[in-house]
This record gives sequence, structure tokens and C-alpha cells, in this order.
Amino acid sequence: MQHGDITEDTSHDHQSEGLAADLAQIERLRVGRRRALALFGSAGGSALLFGCGGSDGAASSTTTVTTSTATATATASATATATATATAGTCTVPATETNGPYPADGTNTTSGLTSNALTASGIVRSDIRSSFLGSSTATAVGVQLTLTLTVVDVNNGCAPLAGYAVYIWHCTADGYYSLYTLPNASYLRGVQVTDTNGQVTFTTIFPGCYSGRYPHIHFEVFSSLANATNANYARLISQLALPAAACNEVYALSAYPSSKTNFANVTLSSDNVFGDNTDAQLAVMTPTVTGSTTTGYTGTTTIGIAT
Repeated sequence: MQHGDITEDTSHDHQSEGLAADLAQIERLRVGRRRALALFGSAGGSALLFGCGGSDGAASSTTTVTTSTATATATASATATATATATAGTCTVPATETNGPYPADGTNTTSGLTSNALTASGIVRSDIRSSFLGSSTATAVGVQLTLTLTVVDVNNGCAPLAGYAVYIWHCTADGYYSLYTLPNASYLRGVQVTDTNGQVTFTTIFPGCYSGRYPHIHFEVFSSLANATNANYARLISQLALPAAACNEVYALSAYPSSKTNFANVTLSSDNVFGDNTDAQLAVMTPTVTGSTTTGYTGTTTIGIAT
């Protein structure tokens, strides 16, 4: 199948491979969580494991800060949970999630133009709909989505974190990933640096839904652009879930040929990534999305980081 001047690699089923790879990665994460909890138990609860997006991504947690008084409470369970209170607003660290089989963040290899888009010239951009590597000028087709993420410090009263780098990537309307199943394409990937308000904004398309996964956008947060060279240096690796109402509207369009059927067969609770998350985690991992298929959509959410 052709996407502009890009030819899909159809030599294998990317959707089956993606699901299998996600499952394998999730199992590794769960093993890491069990080990972390064992260490916590052996310490008699003397140390709280936050697991806030360290470089290995081996722990998952909820860290919620509600600013108002100077009290703090902490509990440990299957996912270590911490809650602190201090003066105006709430922020939560999303669950650490797999970066999946198509990250182009230096953690695996691909037959595409690069295995590490983070070090490629041109990756820092707000509009990620067009390819930026090689000779391709292809642009991803789909309903426009303008996504704004606000990065804040859960250890400092939800204060905005300026100068942090955020890398996002996601699939096409057909469920394919650039640099992998579309090896000559490099669209739907980009990095932005947070401003003084802790915000980054990306212009992209609404992702499709492929078999076995709930519609999602991958993201990684780094403490600076200089550190955004490999996922091993990320402060947080996670995913965003797209709201069901917007998905139903978008997937009714012909530009998303298989998404409607695939979406009908998956829910947040059945998804192999989002299914074990808490309500607090899902709240921040699901952007507020407004708009329409004709005018495009705007999505916003706040991402907490434990500095």
C-alpha cells in the first residue's frame, strides 16, 4: 500500500508483532515491579519506591500531589503509591509503560532510515505530520490533532518544568509506524522543549487503532534536550490513551479503514498496557480532547514528573 511516496513493508504482520512485542515488554516490566516490591518488603517499608520513569522503566507508580496544606501520606501496594498535600492544583505521575516495538529511540534496531530519531537533525519540531529524513516529503493523512502537554514537578507543588524535552510518536491512520513498517517515512515523530509554562505543543493526526491495542500515543520525557539522545536517559516513558468519544467520531471516517472494527474489540480495561492502571493514572494519561472531524481536535493533559 502506498502512503504518498512511501511504500509499506508488508512482509510481515506489524500488528501481530507489535502486540507480541508489547506483551513481552510488559512481562519484563512486571518482573521488575515484583523485584522492586520484594526489595521494598525486605526493607520493612523503610523506603518508598516511586518508579517515576527512570531509565530502565522497570517500576510503575502513582504519585499525586494536591497542593493546599503541608501534610503528606504514602502507601505501598502492587504499585507503590504516594500522595502529598501542600497550595493550589493537582498533578500525577503517569504509569511507566513500554515504549513498544517501534520507538526509534536508540533501544532497538530497524531497517528504516534510522534506529534513533532522537539524534537525527530535524527531530525538534512542533508539526510532526511530514517526513523529515531522507528524500521523502510524504505527509501523514488523517484528522488533525493539536496536542499540548504540560510538564510539572510533583515534588514542588506542581510547578511547571521549563527546559524539559518531550518526544512523542504514534501510528498512522492505517496503524503503521514510520521507520519500521514504513521504513522510508519519518513522520509522526518529534521532540519539543517545554517553555516557561512547562508546555509543549505538537500538531499531528489522530492515531488509528490497530488490532490488539487501545488507541494511544507514546511519549518520553527528558530533563533537557541535551539528554534526549536515547530512551535510557528518559525521566519517564509512558503512553497516552485517546478518549473513546473522539475515537468513535474519527474512526467512522473512510481515512481510518480498519480502526472502527479494531476499536470495537478493545477497551481500556482489556488493553495490555492501560488495563492495570489506576483511575488516577488513567485520568492524566487520557488527554481532554475537544473539536470535530471537520475542524480538527485539540488535546491537553498535565504530566507530573518527580524530580
